[in-house]
Amino acid sequence: MSRNEDLFERARAVIPGGVNSPVRAFGSVGGTPRFFVSASGPLVTDADGRDYVDLVASWGPALVGHAHPEVIAAVVEAAGRGLSFGASTPAETELAEEIRRRVPIAEKIRLVSTGTEATMTAIRLARGATGRDLLVKFAGHYHGHSDGLLAQAGSGLATLALPGSAGVPAAIAAQTLVVRYNDRAALEAVFAEHGERIAAVITEAAGANMGVVPPAPGFTSFLRELTRRHGALLISDEVLTGFRSGPSGYWGVLREAGEDVAPDLLTFGKVVGGGLPVAAIAGRAEVMDLLAPLGPVYQAGTLSGNPVAVAAGLATLRLADDAVYARIAGAADTVSRAASAALTEAGMPHVVQRAGTLFSVFFGAAVIDGVPDYETATLQDAAAYAAFFHAMLDAGVSLPPSAFEAWFLTAAHDDAALERIISALPAAARAAAAAAAS
Repeated sequence: MSRNEDLFERARAVIPGGVNSPVRAFGSVGGTPRFFVSASGPLVTDADGRDYVDLVASWGPALVGHAHPEVIAAVVEAAGRGLSFGASTPAETELAEEIRRRVPIAEKIRLVSTGTEATMTAIRLARGATGRDLLVKFAGHYHGHSDGLLAQAGSGLATLALPGSAGVPAAIAAQTLVVRYNDRAALEAVFAEHGERIAAVITEAAGANMGVVPPAPGFTSFLRELTRRHGALLISDEVLTGFRSGPSGYWGVLREAGEDVAPDLLTFGKVVGGGLPVAAIAGRAEVMDLLAPLGPVYQAGTLSGNPVAVAAGLATLRLADDAVYARIAGAADTVSRAASAALTEAGMPHVVQRAGTLFSVFFGAAVIDGVPDYETATLQDAAAYAAFFHAMLDAGVSLPPSAFEAWFLTAAHDDAALERIISALPAAARAAAAAAAS
């Protein structure tokens, strides 16, 4: 038995499913999860001592590479001063100022510990600001695991949602309306029927939890106009895309493309903590000031703005200059093109989709015309991806263990790391094609 297998067996005896977050269980690709014990630059090392070129990057936060010396030094220095005070620290303000410098529409910022907490708070804030109860979200968009967001579409276009998980009361799920992404007509219909009761629309700035599915050109501007017309707020979830898809997150990507859209609220996570638990709610000052202690919307957290976690986030963002983003974009170009070329050579139908530096590959003939929404994303060939994943893993490249995730490059992916990825692609592409044909 390998060390990974032994660790998984031990974990299953004391941890539900052997993991503390479901995708880590390899349920959609099969096989034994890898237990990582260290990481450096573009590499992760498992419990059996094997190195892999990493294309997960802790689901985004390792923007400058794993264990960057300056990030580690900042964390060690902060830890030396104390792990947690339960009080305010100067660094909290510095991190908030850095977020606002990059995203000026984030006039005020409240730090929390997780992306789930950030989106949960943003929704509570929107309801407090509008005095309304209903929320609109998009099928395939993930905003954390709070009850109201684990909802799935009802039977009709504008019907209230059904629970998407055991343990979610139907009455809570019914406060959410789930709409197809990039579908303007569906949104118009929902607002026509429920507009006076809708507090907010929450959207991933670019879909990245069903594979990478960016908003269609003009769709985010349409959301802004529609919500404003009906007196609802627009919440842009940048937990995955914030400071990862570009220096100012996907808000900046859209602005460069000519869509200068200002959501009422934004949520950040992942990169903003540099690999440690930090997230944030941000937005218009008049809305943010409704949070306690100034306003009636309550939110609190003993570990919010934890000094060690904030140090990691600050160090990461300060390192992430234009050169870093240029290197990541170049690496993403190289890998996405090489993957597409290998799959084409192997005869495996596919499409690659991008959102700034993020991308993912959808497998199968059903998706080659593009993936605009979750319904289309579910048509991809999961078996082909599983075969591709394991062939890459065997060759020493760690991909996301699900076809419904983004691929992440870092500034530490040098020529040697990229060559290892490129060398592994042809055999993996042939494995995917064989699985699709079987």
